[in-house]
Parts: sequence; structure tokens; C-alpha cells
Amino acid sequence: MRKWRWGGRRIAIAVTAIAAVATALTWTLTAVPSAATPVAATLTAARSVPKCTAADLEVWVAADQTQGAAGTLYMPLEFTNLSHTTCTLYGFPGVSAISSTRQQLGSPASWAHSVKPSLVRLVPGGTAYALLEYSDVVTGNCRPSADKRTAIELQVYPPGAYGADHAYWPFTACVASGQTHFMSVRVVAPGIGVRASTG
Repeated sequence: MRKWRWGGRRIAIAVTAIAAVATALTWTLTAVPSAATPVAATLTAARSVPKCTAADLEVWVAADQTQGAAGTLYMPLEFTNLSHTTCTLYGFPGVSAISSTRQQLGSPASWAHSVKPSLVRLVPGGTAYALLEYSDVVTGNCRPSADKRTAIELQVYPPGAYGADHAYWPFTACVASGQTHFMSVRVVAPGIGVRASTG
């Protein structure tokens, strides 16, 4: 039986061929993009969008969208981005009634958990809202009547912010013991609030 002998030239050719295949595979694997790259880029981009601050926003009460039901008035508290960059809002704003002398009247608005929070991206010029609920039953029954005070505006802290905005809205507040909880507010939601959103 004849045996094949590998000479030096044949070994060199074989090694060269193997090296060429390995190089081709390396280039092929390098050229294939990682499936996780777009996801990672998206997460990084989301984290890079800052939270909206009071300085970024104009806050106002859409009084023309007010509606009432069972002794409660519902009105959208609007947040408009006046800055030149996109920012985000997530969760509940802090809301209090303020007198003409800038004193807080009654307790801050409680947080109504009927709607789950979601991240709201607010582009420049864009508006989001939080539905404000005001009980005219509590303020109407405020005793003694001397504890009925006139609130001139709302002091509003955007979610997660340390600075506050002020939204003009005159209404009756109650500072009598046990009757100071006359407002509640829902989480910030995208878009401009309308009457149908009270459900």
C-alpha cells in the first residue's frame, strides 16, 4: 500500500489556506452588527433625556375644560414645554393652594392612584396634563365660615422637581381642622386634557 508523504511545500500551502479561511471568518463575524446594539442605543438615548424642571415649563389651569360630578370639579392642569429641548415628566406633581400673600391654604393635593404613571416625553412646545380634582363639598361645608379663604393660584412642583411653578386660578380653600383635604391630582399624562378624560 502506497503512503502519501507531505512535503514542505504542501504543508506551507495547507497552512496558508487555513489562515485565509480563518481571516475570512473573522471579517464576517466582525461585520455582523450585534443584535443588542439598537436596544442599547435606545436605552442610552432615553436616559439622556432630562427631567422637565419648573424653569422649562409653563403651568396653567384649563378652566374652560372644567366639568363637575358628584360634588367634585375636574380640570386639567397643563404643563407646556417652553424650553428648546425635549424633557420628560413621570408621576405625580405636587400641588397646593396659595393665597395672595403666598401662604399655603389647606393640605397639598393628595395623589389619586386611579391611573398608572407612564413616562411622558415633552417636545419643545408640547403639552401634557394632570387631572386636578377639587371638592366643592368640602369647601362648601367649611366650618367655621371664617376658615374659608380665597386661594389665588396653585403652587405646582413638576414630578421629581425641587422648583415650583404657579398657575393662576382663584377658588375657595378651607383651613378648618379636618377639612383641609379638598384637592387631589392624578399622574401626568400625554396630550391636552379634555372633559372626556375624567372617567
